[in-house]
Amino acid sequence: MDSELVVEVAEGVATVTLNRPRARNALNATLRSALRQAMGELDADGTVRAIILTGADPAFCAGLDLKELAGSPGSLSSGFSGDGGFSGDMDLRMPIPGMSTPLIGAVNGVAITGGLELALACDFLVASEQARFADTHARVGIMPGWGLTVQLAEAIGLRRARELSATGNFLGPGPPTTGDSSTTSSDTGPAHLARALAADIAGNDPTGVVHVLDTYRIQAKTQQTELLEVESTRSAEWLRSRGPGDLEDRRKAVTQRGRGQI
Repeated sequence: MDSELVVEVAEGVATVTLNRPRARNALNATLRSALRQAMGELDADGTVRAIILTGADPAFCAGLDLKELAGSPGSLSSGFSGDGGFSGDMDLRMPIPGMSTPLIGAVNGVAITGGLELALACDFLVASEQARFADTHARVGIMPGWGLTVQLAEAIGLRRARELSATGNFLGPGPPTTGDSSTTSSDTGPAHLARALAADIAGNDPTGVVHVLDTYRIQAKTQQTELLEVESTRSAEWLRSRGPGDLEDRRKAVTQRGRGQI
């Protein structure tokens, strides 16, 4: 497997392997371009019923090739559109184009930052015991641009997503699962965990942390405004349908039940 991207098709299933193992399958401009092209071609192939995306061991994907990016910052725009620059079409700015063929991410090792975004772009995720997930955008000093602040929040909950982005800490083994708070054992206590998280956050690029958390905040506010309007309307409709006597009876029942549980 000399190519940086290996595509194999058998019995209606295509396996796409990121093949830069020495670089932990980091996404350079060539690999990003090849990945988009291959995914588009496979999606258009009527004989392909499902696609598996994985990485050559020992990693799934370490994200953008930071060595390439440091030497040529303009390379970040390469591989997204025909002219090598960013397009107004959001689909052209993603690592994987919009597809109708089911895409399964087989995470065999670390999926970091851009690699995590790549995993989140899949329809389904399966992960080995060696799988680890981390968002180190703020630690490196770059910002998410492939949907991480939206998709990570959808995958594990907004509070946990903000924690991972602010700390750069790893999550694993196994794929991201829903959970809105960190937990600690009884012998360490929440104060110990809070100090550890604070230290992790303090070690990151401070403006990067502020920027990524503000991105989460703006998105949440935009979504919450519409959702709160729905809740407010539904709440008012419900209250108008209830009689005062019914509410009083339920209040007494709830109070009595609460006393019995304390």
